[in-house]
Amino acid sequence: MESIYYVLCWHCHRRCKHCYEERFRPYIREELESVVSEAVRNAPHIVANLPESMLYREAISDPQPGGPLYQEKVGKIILSGGDVLTEPVRERVLYPTLEAIRDKYAQHGGIRVVVQTTGDLLTPKIIAELLDRDVWSISVSGMDDYHVGMEGDKKLALAEKCTAMLEAAGLKDANALGERTERSKEDGPIFSMFGATEESWIGKLWPRGRAWSNNLTHATLADNFCDAWSGGLNFLNHGFAGAEVSIDPTGDVYPCCIKTASPLGNLVEEPLLTILDDLTGLPEMEAINAGKPERMGLQHGWSVTDYLDACQTETPAGKPYANLCVGCDRFHREVLGDILDDRRRQRRSQRLGILASNG
Repeated sequence: MESIYYVLCWHCHRRCKHCYEERFRPYIREELESVVSEAVRNAPHIVANLPESMLYREAISDPQPGGPLYQEKVGKIILSGGDVLTEPVRERVLYPTLEAIRDKYAQHGGIRVVVQTTGDLLTPKIIAELLDRDVWSISVSGMDDYHVGMEGDKKLALAEKCTAMLEAAGLKDANALGERTERSKEDGPIFSMFGATEESWIGKLWPRGRAWSNNLTHATLADNFCDAWSGGLNFLNHGFAGAEVSIDPTGDVYPCCIKTASPLGNLVEEPLLTILDDLTGLPEMEAINAGKPERMGLQHGWSVTDYLDACQTETPAGKPYANLCVGCDRFHREVLGDILDDRRRQRRSQRLGILASNG
């Protein structure tokens, strides 16, 4: 698989007004122990149920006559939060998970691991500890005006500080090497910096979480987040370039980082590829896989026009709003959620049946 985006824990030291997930926030005392314990408990099961190999095939742009059509490449796992460098997430969740992932793929083609952080928690000591655990890329994601204290030119000081620390540790700047993201870079260790802007990453902001409740999303019906990297596009094609899924600390897996209203399944209880292979061929899933969510309901009496009508709503401020994600949520709540739950029950029954026959 080319990429897996694994949110390790809900805990974050920030409560950013543009965040797509309300659960990313500071936790204290019993609440903090609860979310960290959840991550500690689930992570070993999630890692165990990741693909046995993260190798994938990418088409060769100029194949030679009689030569191969594909080249084999090593996929990546992005470990994110919240912020995985907060205490106690770093020691109790991140480091053991890094070691488990390294061990899992050591004899199966290798793996490239990206650790994503807002940047202000980075220290030379932490960078060294990440590299000691074979981290391939450190991704600093807090370089935007939405993070408190990062507005305007204020972010430049942190960017310069992080760059100096990372380069001193031997990491290469992916942007300076001509690579916009880690996606196409082969050599490591590397680092990159980015933030939520109109031109990059989540662009006009997803209609999710605090970005939605704070009326910050400017996406329209023409902005198809599904038909893009980290959207649902190609999520089923796990043997080939372009496939990515997102995993929550609960083990719930989704076709996109934005997250559909219902998960595809849960990696605490079953392997990722079992879930994806079971859902391959379902018209609703294939529509997401093609980046055409407006076609999800064709088998259920939802015409494209019906779907687009379902994309209309009002913002919390009471203004008219329309986006394909809104229709996706409604279709999941009214139709697809029950279908996914039924497929999950069927897979569970099959597992229990196999266990019974072997017992």
